[in-house]
Formats: sequence, C-alpha cells, structure tokens
Amino acid sequence: MGGVTSSVAAKFAFFPPSPSSYKLVYDELTGLLLMNPFPHRENVEILKLRTRRGTEIVTMYVRHPMATSTLLYSHGNAADLGQMYELFIELSIHLKVNLMGYDYSGYGQSTGKPSEHHTYADIEAAYKCLEETYGAKQEDVILYGQSVGSGPTLDLAARLPHLRAVVLHSPILSGLRVMYPVKKTYWFDIFKNIDKIPLVNCPVLVIHGTCDEVVDCSHGKQLWELSKEKYEPLWLEGGNHCDLEHYPEYIKHLKKFITTVERSLSSRVSTAQSEKQSSDLEMPRQSVDRREKPRQSIDRREKEKPPKGPSKKSKLRITFEQHLDRTRRSVDFHEKARKSVDHHQHHHNHHQIERGRKSVDRLDRVRSE
Repeated sequence: MGGVTSSVAAKFAFFPPSPSSYKLVYDELTGLLLMNPFPHRENVEILKLRTRRGTEIVTMYVRHPMATSTLLYSHGNAADLGQMYELFIELSIHLKVNLMGYDYSGYGQSTGKPSEHHTYADIEAAYKCLEETYGAKQEDVILYGQSVGSGPTLDLAARLPHLRAVVLHSPILSGLRVMYPVKKTYWFDIFKNIDKIPLVNCPVLVIHGTCDEVVDCSHGKQLWELSKEKYEPLWLEGGNHCDLEHYPEYIKHLKKFITTVERSLSSRVSTAQSEKQSSDLEMPRQSVDRREKPRQSIDRREKEKPPKGPSKKSKLRITFEQHLDRTRRSVDFHEKARKSVDHHQHHHNHHQIERGRKSVDRLDRVRSE
C-alpha cells in the first residue's frame, strides 16, 4: 500500500532543485537569519519552523506597510525559496500584501524528505506562524497554491472556514489524474484536490494556461466548476505551466481579485456594524426589562426549596470549617427564635392596648350621637 503511494509521489510530485539555490547564513551582529546570495532587506524575515512531523522548514516573510491581506504561497514542485525570492518581493509590492513563502520538507534548506503528508504539516506550521508571530487573522489570509502547491493549499483551506480567499495557479485535480485520465479517486492517489475543493467556503480564483503541457487546463476548469464561491477565472491563452507570471493579464487579474475580496470583507464589516447600531436602539427597552430581573431572581430564590439533606457521599466530606459554620447557624437560629418570641409578645401587648383605645373612641362617638 505504502509502496504504491510512494511510487506515484516519486514519479510526479517532488523534484526539489539540487543543489539548493540558496544558503542560510546567521548574522551574529544582528542576530538575523539571512538568505545568501540575496542582500538583507528591512521588510524581509527568514525563519526556521518546526513542524508537527518533526522536520524543520525555512520560511520567508515579506512585510508591506499598507497591507490588509496576507498571502500564504505554496510553490510548485521544482522550485525553492531562492528561485521564488524575487517574485515574492514583486508580488508583495504590486498586490500590496504581506506574503509568506516556505520550502517543503526536503526542499531548499528545509530538513526531511518530501512527501504528501509532510506538505500538509509544512503549511500548517507556516499558517500557525502567521497567526502567532505576525498576528494575522484567518479572515485576512489568502492561500495561494501553484501546481503541486494546490495540494497543501486546498487541504488547509478545507479546514479553515473563515479564510479571505484562495488562489489556484495551474492546479491539479489529483496526483494520479495528472498521469492518467481516471474517472474516480483511488485510495493510493495523492493530493485529492477534486474531493476537497467543494469544502472550501471562501472565494476561489483559478489561473491556468491553455497550453499547459504538464497539467492540462482541464484540471483548473474542473476545480473551478466544483468551487462553491466562484470568481471569474483567468484562462491565459498560450500560457504554459511555468510562465504565467510573465503575462500582463496575470498581475492585473490577481490584483483585481484581491481588491474585490478586500472590499467584500469591508462591506461585511460595515453591515455588521450597522446591525449592531440598530440593535443598540433597542437598549432602553431592554434596560427597562432588565430592571425587573432582580425581583425575578428574588422570587426564584423564594421558590427554590432547600435540599432535604446531604448525600452519604457529601456527609463524608464535611470539614471542620463546615462543622463550625453549622454551629454558628444553629446559634443564629436560636437567637432569631428568641427575638421572634420577644417580638411576638411585644406585638401582642401593643395590640391589646390599641384595641382598648379604639373601643373607648367608639363609645365616645356613640354618646355624642
């Protein structure tokens, strides 16, 4: 079983550049991790993250001062962060987004060996870093998956119900479907995107070249058809598998998409605020109703009956302090009883005097008549 799956993965999914296109250098003066041969940039951070499967992956975070969205980019199967570095910088600038890219286990300077389940753990570690280190919220994150990167992208997107959006760039239906035109999903297939795309609840943009020789354009079209919340797709005429970024329509359409989903979120926030303001108008009536609640709580206490007595189990748990408390209550009870008798006697005597006085008054009135 495992051998078949590994065979499929080896033939299709993973071709990490060898050697890696970059080296990691620790700058002792600044305490920063740098990517050689690229110069240090103030808005770029390089980090190492530990995944739940025990590998250590390299991530690259690009900060934009005007960003309201964060793009989590999963690259293709024959690239690493060194090859994607300049593209990530350009995307952050043109789209006005923060961007995090990462190398899968076994790619670049990430440890371990490439596998389907490693990529799922890799993207989880990157997303967790966005939340915990950079303060990103799920509603601000756009997942971007290119080629094999559509696998971890859709796996995570299917489990995050409040994502801002998903971008699928030259995506695959599944690993097996890239090689064979199968009509159903087999247990040994990998990256079963065809089964996960219906579970994604946010807007989905699909970009695919019509002349893709690696992953046929039909993969992108079918994934778009299966999406719940479809956005106008981009079918690049003449585009191949690895050159779509060079088409002017690519950045133009991508920018339009991100602007649209950001405005859509702002509109939802404004609507929610308006609804809250409307509900606030009802507050005076609610406050009047709320004033009745203390009386209701008093009535409720009066209706409640004290328990018949502690259970056998609770009797065993009576502490010395509880015993003292009972003793105090017993003393208070006798004191109250004594006061009650005194009060009753006093009230009785007063009542008798009052009755006598009223009788005299009544006789006086009769005589005067």
